[in-house]
Amino acid sequence: MMDWTDRHCRYFMRLLSPGAQLYTEMITAAAIRHGDALALLRYDEAEHPVAVQLGGSDAQSMAHAAKLAGELGYDEININVGCPSDRVQSGQFGACLMAEPKLVADCVSAMQAVTDVPVTVKTRIGIDDLDSYDYLAHFVETVAAGGCNKFVVHARIAILAGLSPKENRSVPPLNYDRVFALKQAFPQLQIVLNGGVTELAAVGELLEKVDGVMIGRRAYHEPYFLAELEQAYLSGKPPPDRREIVAAMIPYIERELSEGERLNRITRHMLGLFARQPGARSWRRSISETAHRHGAGIEVLLAALDAVPEAA
Repeated sequence: MMDWTDRHCRYFMRLLSPGAQLYTEMITAAAIRHGDALALLRYDEAEHPVAVQLGGSDAQSMAHAAKLAGELGYDEININVGCPSDRVQSGQFGACLMAEPKLVADCVSAMQAVTDVPVTVKTRIGIDDLDSYDYLAHFVETVAAGGCNKFVVHARIAILAGLSPKENRSVPPLNYDRVFALKQAFPQLQIVLNGGVTELAAVGELLEKVDGVMIGRRAYHEPYFLAELEQAYLSGKPPPDRREIVAAMIPYIERELSEGERLNRITRHMLGLFARQPGARSWRRSISETAHRHGAGIEVLLAALDAVPEAA
């Protein structure tokens, strides 16, 4: 979820689901080593439990990033071996690393040597012509030997030669059975399924066969889905009112604006809050047309809320 699940997004989503595990957008180990590491790894304490997702293939750089993330208090450190973007391929990490399980294992081992925080891996079920259960099992077995006990598996292969990153999210068919077989073969490992999960009931069915379910795009585009998931599978508590979520965001937004942040950097993540509700279009349009303006403040949210019927 590069450029999507930034710290503002995660703070907002935590209000919707107190119990879900949140993941950062992917941050490269090279950027952490050579850039403003503290800014890149910044998060709010309210985000816990939160995992940082790292991209890279140099074991030394990955270990440096993992050590810093651990010192900053992240609950999990996840290596992205599933992203098919062009930027990732050119940097020799992401999905192309599925072809090099020993290298991934070496990164895991180096990272676990410098932190007590669990190091996990997010992967695909295959890549290009390495499209078989046997190869996936070999990959997982090799990486697990390096010290990884949890795998988040996107149940599609990645086709790096011929498909765009967008097409790789939908064109390769889902193959949940391959993920289920992986869990059966490696019962000692945590296997979390990702990909194509959009319905509440489907999550419950999947949890009978795997240890967890990761949801990305529906949770982003229709964030209230997270509140429904929280009620159904985590706390059992009734979901908060959408207007209560907006009210809870206001102190955070005011704090961020006082520190120089722009309003639209925060509110872009809130556009889908009223999805499928009366007034959803007015909410989105009102924010989209005004939040980017210089000096825009919380009055933008309040005006957008006025356009939404009270029952929504």
